[in-house]
Amino acid sequence: MAPRIGVVLFPGTNCEHDAVHAVERLGGDAELVWHGATSLGAYDGLILPGGFAHGDYLRPGAIARFSPVMEAVAGYAAAGGPVVGICNGFQVLTEAGLLPGALQKNRGLRFLCTTVTIRVESGRTSLTDGVEVGTELSIPINHFEGNYTCDADTLAELRGEDRVVLRYVDNPNGSVDDIAGVCNAGRNVVGLMPHPERAVDALLGSLDGTVLLGALLRSAGATTPAT
Repeated sequence: MAPRIGVVLFPGTNCEHDAVHAVERLGGDAELVWHGATSLGAYDGLILPGGFAHGDYLRPGAIARFSPVMEAVAGYAAAGGPVVGICNGFQVLTEAGLLPGALQKNRGLRFLCTTVTIRVESGRTSLTDGVEVGTELSIPINHFEGNYTCDADTLAELRGEDRVVLRYVDNPNGSVDDIAGVCNAGRNVVGLMPHPERAVDALLGSLDGTVLLGALLRSAGATTPAT
């Protein structure tokens, strides 16, 4: 049976259909989940996609963290369910305390829309399970506040626990330690700024997103958390 992936939709989200298309292209089933939902169905994995949740008022993700669905997302994550936040979804996960650190304005205060090379630093997460450490991937970015930051103690913890999931080969936004993605202590919640869902079609420039999203579907197929 194909893994069922819930794609959480906030007002202002604009990458939900990209995520659905990518999941279905890889053989999964995807379904949109409105931010007002107070419980989740029997999903095998969750994606919080990119966009501008609640208009990014105050700061990205600051309002979305209070959406009713986030309590259900937190419970799902606590039960071991695979959760991936992409771009704005990453920002939401940090604001909600499901991932450490924060995303601030890019170095140089410029919006970035380009393709970057990222390197897989940990193969033991819901987004990289089975992917060889050191693998380099060509993935698009599209953000103004993608500069990952955290305090020195948090950075030492992330490094020491092998929780830096992805790094930029050539840092585009000033992120500390070239970080492009991190995971939680349970390794089932991952946030990243690059958009793997936009790299699943060779006609659009790259198939490298299938490496990450394929790993997510494998992780989802192996996990059935209580919701």
